[in-house]
Amino acid sequence: MKMQRGLIVGAIMILGLAGCSAELPQGELTEREVTSRQISVPAQLPPMNTFASSGIERPKRPNREIAADFLDLAFSLESGRSLPVLTRFEGPVTLAVTGKVPASLQTDVERLLRRLRAEAGIDIRQVEDAPASITVVLIGKREMQRLVPNAACFVAPNVSSWSEYKAARRTPQTDWTRLTERRRMAVFIPADVSPQEVRDCLHEEVAQALGPVNDLYRLPDSVFNDDNFHTVLTGFDMLVLRAFYAPDLRSGMTRAEVAGRLPALLARLNPDGGYGVPRPTGQTPDAWKEAIEAALGGSASAPTRRDAARRAVDLARVYNWRDNRLAFSLFALGRLNLGVNSDIALAAFHEAEAIYRASSVTTLHAAHMGVQLAAHALSLGNAETAIRIADSHLDAVMRAENAALLATLLMIKAQALEFQGRDPEAQLVRLDSLGWARYGFGSEAAVGARLEQIAAIAPRGRI
Repeated sequence: MKMQRGLIVGAIMILGLAGCSAELPQGELTEREVTSRQISVPAQLPPMNTFASSGIERPKRPNREIAADFLDLAFSLESGRSLPVLTRFEGPVTLAVTGKVPASLQTDVERLLRRLRAEAGIDIRQVEDAPASITVVLIGKREMQRLVPNAACFVAPNVSSWSEYKAARRTPQTDWTRLTERRRMAVFIPADVSPQEVRDCLHEEVAQALGPVNDLYRLPDSVFNDDNFHTVLTGFDMLVLRAFYAPDLRSGMTRAEVAGRLPALLARLNPDGGYGVPRPTGQTPDAWKEAIEAALGGSASAPTRRDAARRAVDLARVYNWRDNRLAFSLFALGRLNLGVNSDIALAAFHEAEAIYRASSVTTLHAAHMGVQLAAHALSLGNAETAIRIADSHLDAVMRAENAALLATLLMIKAQALEFQGRDPEAQLVRLDSLGWARYGFGSEAAVGARLEQIAAIAPRGRI
């Protein structure tokens, strides 16, 4: 299940991730100055940009580490409940799409299925008529969240429609712990969100319909992580799915039986992972998870959430973490201090970026910090710094296929170029950003709002 969060909504970030009312670092700008400094949106936006081919790399982590991740992903639910046996589809898998299908979705479905066949070795194809092995149901966001308030999208077993799910919800029919083999799965996605949000849900929930139904905060290179930085299936995710559907495994195997097969299986599937020292893969303590969830949740007061973020950082240091969990704690602390204590926010973002940059696995995460730092540089009139930061992250964001983040970095760069008086270059970069923004943000109103937000943080005048 992809969770709907006040702080985190996977796919979009501008000085905080989209889906929230982000406080932009505006320096000394007054509210009147901010609202009056609007940028005009073209009467006709350029065509929507989409990603043509995947630049996803195979995982480079040791297979012993991947094996431990596989077991924790395959034999637990996000709630912490254990699953007694491995379950998967046995035989060819079909997928149908029903409901209020957005125009952009079919291309993303075809790309995902091609990747699943090529990278995960799964015999999966799309069919016209439901029910199928996996039925993707597009419904209104409000309708979905009336029943499941905290979900951005989700998957359920043994159903194929919204009406069937409503009737079977909280009954043995939809209890994951009772499954012995997967035969029918339904993926529920809101139809009235941006094309990128629909695609992100498609990737994670179809992957969970096929394989793991757990998320692990310790994973730096996976969509199966509640930090929601990765939004399309990664090389690690495809390897896990390939292992899930390898002939070595089958539905009904216990954790111990799967653990016995994994070393040889992963050595065959991922020969480059036979070297290196695994990082510690112990369970993430509940105290830290509770602190980070309190920081991310939208129900508590802002001071309470800031205290929770500080507690998450402190706990990460006590546990002597120097991985993505410490960096994510720092990100939450920085985001929640924007507009409150800029010194704390900037220090947190800088430290988080340094941690993320230290590993080739977390370059996308570093880009999420970079957009914060580039925006701050722009707000101070440091246009060259803003451009340099934005440029340094564009390749990683493109490889990760995050159009919303890519558009935001390009908008910041365009605004910085304009501040330098380089108007022709600024216009070209902004035009490119709009094509990505149409996919990342969806409506023209959302695209225009993001342009205006970024225009508002740049000082008046030019260099």
